[in-house]
Amino acid sequence: MPTRPPRSSARPQPDTTVSPAVQRGSVDLEAILSDLDPEQRAVAAQPRGAMCVLAGAGTGKTRAITRRIAYAVHAGVFAPTQVLAVTFTARAAGEMRTRLRQLGVEGVQARTFHAAALRQLHYFWPQAIGGGAPQVQGHKAPLVAEALSRLRLEVDRTTIRDVAAEIEWSKVSMLTAEAYPAAARAARREAPGMDHSAMAKVIETYEACKADRGVIDFEDVLLLTVGILEDRGDIAAAVRRQYRSFVVDEYQDVSALQQRLLDAWVGDRDDVCVVGDPAQTIYSFTGASDRFLLDFPQRYPGATIVELVRNYRSTPQILEVANKVIAAPTARMRRPLRLVAQQQGGPRPTLREHADDAAEADAVAAEIRARLDAGVLPAQVAVLMRTNGQTEALEAALADAGVPYLVRGGERFFSRAEVRQALVLLRGAARTDDGSTPLAELVGAVLGGAGWSPEPPGTRGAARERWESLAALVDLAEETAAASPAARVADFVMILEERAAAQHAPAAAGVTLASLHAAKGLEWDHVHLIGCSEGLLPISLADTPEAVDEERRLLYVGVTRARTTLSLSYALGRSGSRGGRRLSRFLYGLGEAVDGLPRHAEVSAKAEAPRRRRRKTGTRRTPTCSACGAPLDTAAARILGRCETCPSSADPALVEALREWRTRRASTDKVPAYVVLTDATLLALAERRPRTEDDLLDIPGIAERKVESYGAELLAVLHPRA
Repeated sequence: MPTRPPRSSARPQPDTTVSPAVQRGSVDLEAILSDLDPEQRAVAAQPRGAMCVLAGAGTGKTRAITRRIAYAVHAGVFAPTQVLAVTFTARAAGEMRTRLRQLGVEGVQARTFHAAALRQLHYFWPQAIGGGAPQVQGHKAPLVAEALSRLRLEVDRTTIRDVAAEIEWSKVSMLTAEAYPAAARAARREAPGMDHSAMAKVIETYEACKADRGVIDFEDVLLLTVGILEDRGDIAAAVRRQYRSFVVDEYQDVSALQQRLLDAWVGDRDDVCVVGDPAQTIYSFTGASDRFLLDFPQRYPGATIVELVRNYRSTPQILEVANKVIAAPTARMRRPLRLVAQQQGGPRPTLREHADDAAEADAVAAEIRARLDAGVLPAQVAVLMRTNGQTEALEAALADAGVPYLVRGGERFFSRAEVRQALVLLRGAARTDDGSTPLAELVGAVLGGAGWSPEPPGTRGAARERWESLAALVDLAEETAAASPAARVADFVMILEERAAAQHAPAAAGVTLASLHAAKGLEWDHVHLIGCSEGLLPISLADTPEAVDEERRLLYVGVTRARTTLSLSYALGRSGSRGGRRLSRFLYGLGEAVDGLPRHAEVSAKAEAPRRRRRKTGTRRTPTCSACGAPLDTAAARILGRCETCPSSADPALVEALREWRTRRASTDKVPAYVVLTDATLLALAERRPRTEDDLLDIPGIAERKVESYGAELLAVLHPRA
């Protein structure tokens, strides 16, 4: 079994490859390690050999791995250009390069998997294939739409997006169209709006559309690079001569395809350091898997394992909630890390119940307004939620309270029309800048022509988002001027172009609204986590133990984003509904760790699942039509309780009202309408008009999780108040 460094103050020995001459050089190697804790130091001071770093949230993993690279370079173990550090976002790669420059290390390749592979693909394509590499299609939607059109399948924009995501999953799982149906069924994936065989045909046609256009997609970049490296030993040897040391951040998020590319890069060597946290695996639906992280010691026998558990971000009170959430008795976590707080104590996290979504939004906006009035900066506050559709009520409440905000996770910053226009204006201003006007003042004046003003607009929506983008540029100009007083507009434009290339967006001055997925890797002083109810956390679509486990990890990620205060809340129903929601099962058993936990939820986490209703059972018999008595031999007929050709007793107006509700709910949940309820189930509801949640369970197609999510809303539509 691999050994783990002891958690003590004992100082690890430097790597034996470091020569005394280098240690006596101009770089003080001890200074690189001096401010690291014992576990971080164990990572940094051993730059050779296989290493697996299990790094909990807020434990300084980026600090540890950048110091490891700097130590290796300054000790002469590797040249900077021999190190390849890969991660999953351009922002994280940019942060790594910035930290390495501050440590005096230039030339390390810190890139995303796709960026590193694309660079190699362009370089080796002429040698391996001939000519130039194909153009990369930026977005799948046009090709997906073309494939669906060729197959005469009519779908909406939401389904096109879902089909594109399913194609991505199949490709990162390295599945052919022929292999897709069996693999998708085994993974319990539901093809969007079609059966698995039809989806396989869509995949096949999508590939034909790409071939006809002569383009490739982002997954092809990885697939083709892997193919070249595996087929051409001379090219693989050239890559391995170039890169001798590998660091992989966020290793819990690698897919089978990315792991295969990493294997092709590394070859039979073992100078690879992987860093990740199984408790933050939240992208399984895209094909990511933590099994590569957890099984790393089996892949590299003798690998050193280091656990980073000292959390420098959050208060002990916040970490108590995080530790209880992720390690509850019903949680199925392999080796969860227990975080140990290094910060001073703070207030206990709070949990608040509200009548409906509007009341919850108003309460959160009022609390944030009070914080800002007390001197807290908007950028220090975030509101996190499970789905993007939850922002609507919140945006209205924040606007009414005069709270500036920005929605994270939308269009990329440097792709926005106003940012592109601002860059054009600034390039023009750079030609006439004589240095007589301070940089920030001049940038503000130039962007005034694009719609920026010192005061934000009173409206919300597109106008507010445009102002926030321009304000972020002005703020960045002020930061640039403070760091380099002699900087001119031309220097600022160069900084913006470098950031655009790395997709390193500047921070905007507003309260952040973000989904839990978009919040990964970020942190704020004050975090409000809304929608902590069954049907949202876990989301109603999580209908397997594995899916529920991932929802728990999402909540854990949200909790560990908070530095000082954490406010949890949930609403009993949608705005105007009669309620019916329940507290999330993940918050049961927290006891005194949370202020405001309902008494019934203070029990042991063993009882965390809400009380479950059971369907009525009886002797099974072949169902017959309620109208003509004929056997019902189709799924739709069994749901309706009658032959599909027999007349319906449903009120057409009620059927239309149910359809309108389903459309709104599907839009809110960002899912196809059929995922909410099928047409047959809607018609059965209109015909039977159930009056209670237990009555709803008697209708085929409505499981308990849907009653928990939609029950109150459905009953309100079926029986509107007079």
